[in-house]
Amino acid sequence: MAARWRIIAAAGLLLLAGTAQAAEPVRIKIGWITVPTSLSPILFAKPELATHLGKSYTVEPTRFAGTSPMITALATGDLDIGEMAFASLGFAIQNARLTDLRIIADEIQDGVEGHLSLPFVVLKDGKIKTIADLRGKTIATNVIGSGTDIGMRSLLRKHGLEDKRDYSIIESDYGHMTALLAEGKADMIITINVTLNSPQLQAIARPLFYLKDAMGTTQILTRVARTGFIAKNRAALVDYFEDEIRELRWYLDPANHDEAVRIVADFTKLPPAAFAGWIFTERDQYRDPDDRPNLEAVARNLKTQKDAGFLNIDVDVDRYADLSLVEEAARRLGP
Repeated sequence: MAARWRIIAAAGLLLLAGTAQAAEPVRIKIGWITVPTSLSPILFAKPELATHLGKSYTVEPTRFAGTSPMITALATGDLDIGEMAFASLGFAIQNARLTDLRIIADEIQDGVEGHLSLPFVVLKDGKIKTIADLRGKTIATNVIGSGTDIGMRSLLRKHGLEDKRDYSIIESDYGHMTALLAEGKADMIITINVTLNSPQLQAIARPLFYLKDAMGTTQILTRVARTGFIAKNRAALVDYFEDEIRELRWYLDPANHDEAVRIVADFTKLPPAAFAGWIFTERDQYRDPDDRPNLEAVARNLKTQKDAGFLNIDVDVDRYADLSLVEEAARRLGP
């Protein structure tokens, strides 16, 4: 009898150990590039809204210089959820052979009706009045082959202008774009929200055209993960996205605008005035409140990428998407 109870006790201890191990929160390593385009580092500034944080999952946001290094980190397992522009998604599938990569959530979209589309700007008092005037001129882009770069090339091609033959391209980080335009080192520059809304650029520049003129709606960034990580951690990921959607809706609520601006300003070390007039409003790019990316836009954007000569394959977007995580999380929360 004693032996029997020892066996039962041992089995109970094993069961308890197994339960404790199963209850260990899943660590989710999330990549981000820049705030406020990326929200991951500030997402849980309102921890009371993240009901599952520390229970079923923990998060480890890691900054990357761009989407290309995230491709490598996803391939090696050093990153669980990455940010991908449509262009880097195409490269990840074609060049890195990450055929198990899946689009799982939205980050930010351009050109959605009622929201900002990024302008390509020229000097207000300069000689560039039309797209045709860019012939023989210099254009500053952030990264050759990036989503905005591809959009710009696509529109210029429709107007009969080709890189190297009709205009020159230089690369620059966004922080130096305004100076390049002001000093005459570039005749047109690409913008992002923070630089677009700066008083320095507003004083000297005007839009020549917008990204939506070339691409329609553009899925600027999505979040992606590999199928193995999704399958192994599905329950924790749904919990994570439930919390993320709850936090995202808080940021998008006009009633919370001033506090949301303060959170972004504190993180970036910039004055609140740099964000107050546009962030999380119709003057910002679009964020889906249910974290749902626009797959039709992704498919169209990838076709533009191929037509521009930066992609050799056709990508079946539906095959490379798994929206079940955000769909279940949104159902839990309701409208």
